[in-house]
This record gives sequence, C-alpha cells and structure tokens, in this order.
Amino acid sequence: MAHFAKITETNEVLGVLTLNNSNMLNADGVEDESVGQQYLEKHNNWPAQMWIQTSYNTLSNIHKNGGTAFRGNYAGKGMTWDKANQIFWPKQPYPSWVKHIASASWKSPIGDEPSLTAEQIADPINTYQYQWNESGQSWDLETIIK
Repeated sequence: MAHFAKITETNEVLGVLTLNNSNMLNADGVEDESVGQQYLEKHNNWPAQMWIQTSYNTLSNIHKNGGTAFRGNYAGKGMTWDKANQIFWPKQPYPSWVKHIASASWKSPIGDEPSLTAEQIADPINTYQYQWNESGQSWDLETIIK
C-alpha cells in the first residue's frame, strides 16, 4: 500500500489516503508517484500536484524497518510539506526551535535536553524529567513525586 498526503496551496497536510500500489504502476509496470497523483486527482477531485507520497515507516528521517527513509516523517493532518527539503514537518513545538534537516525534527536553540544522572534515574521516591522553558531558553529539571 502507498500513502499520499493531501496538501493545501500553503502546504498544510489535510489528511492522508492509502492507495493500492496497482494504481501507481506506469506503462512499464513500475511504481511511479506521478501515476498515483493522477489517479488521486481523477478519483478525489483534488489537483495531482497536491498529493505527495509519504512513507508510513519513516519518522525523524529513520525508516523503522531499516529501509531508506522517505521524506523525513510520515505525513499527518496539520503537518507542513517542505518542498525544498522534501520533508513533512510536525508543528513547531516552540517559537524558538529550529528545523534540523538531517533528523527531520525540531531542535531547541541550545540543543537536546540534558541526560538524567544515574541517581535521578534510580531515585525510588521521585521521577525527574527536563521540560523546555521558552521564556528562559533553558531545559529545566522537574521533580515529580511518585
């Protein structure tokens, strides 16, 4: 099965449709995205160029079955299609976060959250986690009593 994202003129993903691979075969019997796009236009009354193939098995530019990652992330409603980078982007989590093309994910301006210490992980009373503080532009450690 193939999956296609239906996008708007502003590249917002409206939804994803599943298409039988046989509806994507060109004259040589090879799967071809443009054939799938034409099929979807004909049967869904939506312009062919606004159907973009997406991979169900791709997340953060990694294919979960060890295959080749395709278009950064599996598309979903509300995501954005970035034609220049050929990536489906989730919503930006915070205004200060920036696109990290290699991982097809958003990153804080100061990098990933710090790792918990062995003591924090082993603590029998508390659970610890880092939360992004947008106003302070920092990763703040939160303590949650178990």
